[in-house]
Amino acid sequence: MELTHFGHSCLLASLSGTRVLFDPGTFAHGFEGITGLDAIAITHQHPDHVDHSRLPALLEGNPDAVLLADPQTAAQLGEPWRALHPGETVELGAARIRGTGGRHAVIHPDVPVVDNTAYLFDTEERPNALLHPGDSLYIPFVPIEVLAMPSAAPWMTVGAGVDYLRAVAPRVAVPIHQGIIADQATGIFYGRYSEMAPKDTEFVVLDTEQSATFGP
Repeated sequence: MELTHFGHSCLLASLSGTRVLFDPGTFAHGFEGITGLDAIAITHQHPDHVDHSRLPALLEGNPDAVLLADPQTAAQLGEPWRALHPGETVELGAARIRGTGGRHAVIHPDVPVVDNTAYLFDTEERPNALLHPGDSLYIPFVPIEVLAMPSAAPWMTVGAGVDYLRAVAPRVAVPIHQGIIADQATGIFYGRYSEMAPKDTEFVVLDTEQSATFGP
C-alpha cells in the first residue's frame, strides 16, 4: 500500500490498484489536479476535512470516483455523495472501504457533536490495511496495519494520543491532523508519540506531498 500525505488529514491511499483520497480539506495542499481516483472519502463536515471551494474541481477531474461521506456531510453535499454508515461496505475493484466509528470527538460539552465516519480501507487478503479515524479516537478492536493517527487537535492532549496509539497498537502509525500547530512544534508531539508507542509499532512521519510504501 502506498500513502501520500497532502498535509493535515488529507491522504491518498493506493492498494491493489485502487486509489482513494481522504479528507481534502482547507489545510491540505497538493491534492489539486489529482485524477484517476476510484473514490473520495470525507470523514466529517469541518472545513479542515472538506474544502468546499476546491471540491468542485476535484470532482470534475474524477468524474468516475465514488463519493463517500459521513451521513451529515453527505446530506449537505447532496447527490451523488453517498452516506457511509458504520457497518457498511463499498466495494472498489479489488479493494473495499468499510465505515466504522460514527461520532466526532467531544470538543466541549457546549459544542454539538457531529457525525464522523472512520474508514477502514483494505482487501479480503489484506484486512484492515488502513484506518483513517477522522476527528475521533475510535478503537476498532481489530489488528490495524497502518493507522492515520490524529496528532494534535483542540479535542485531544498528547496523553490521549499516546493512549490511543497504545490501544490500537498498529504496525505503523502515520501522524495526521498536524495542521493546527506550527511546523516547528511538530517535533514535540511526534517525539512523544514515537518514544511512547508500543514496541512493535513503527512511527513514520510523512511530510506534505511525501509518499511511502507499506507492506507488499
